[in-house]
Amino acid sequence: MDVLYLFNRYRDDVYRLAVNYTHNPQEAEDVCQTVFLKLVEQGELTPGKEKAWLMQVTANECRSLLRSGWWKRTAPLDDTVPAPQTQADETIQAVMALPPKYRVVIYLRYYENYTTTEIAQLLKISQSTVTTRLSRGRERLKILLKEG
Repeated sequence: MDVLYLFNRYRDDVYRLAVNYTHNPQEAEDVCQTVFLKLVEQGELTPGKEKAWLMQVTANECRSLLRSGWWKRTAPLDDTVPAPQTQADETIQAVMALPPKYRVVIYLRYYENYTTTEIAQLLKISQSTVTTRLSRGRERLKILLKEG
C-alpha cells in the first residue's frame, strides 16, 4: 500500500486514539507524526493489517509518552470560559475522565468497533483483561454520568 493512501485513510483514527490516550491535542499530533514516520520506515505491511499495525504503534507510542519523565512534570492549561454542553459532550467528557486503562478499551470497543480479541492484540494484553477493563470502565462511567 502507498504510505500517502494509508495516511489519508487512517490519520483520523490514529489521531483520535492518541488524543484518547494523552488528553492533549498537541501531544496527539506529535504521536501521529511519529507513527506515520515509523510507517515510512517500515515500508511494506501485511495487506489487510495496516489499520491494526497503525493502532498498535499508536498505543505503544502513547504509553511511551505517558511513561516519560517530561510528561509527568507538565500540567494542562485550564479553560477559563466553559462552552455549553450537549448530552453527547457529557458522555465523551465522562469517557475522557476515566483512567487511561479503562478509557482506551472503551474507546476502541465503542467508538472504533473493535472486538475484545482485536483490542487484546492491539494493546498486547489478554482478552480477559480487556473484558475486565470494559466492565470496570462501564461501571465507573455509570457513576460519572450519574454525578453529572
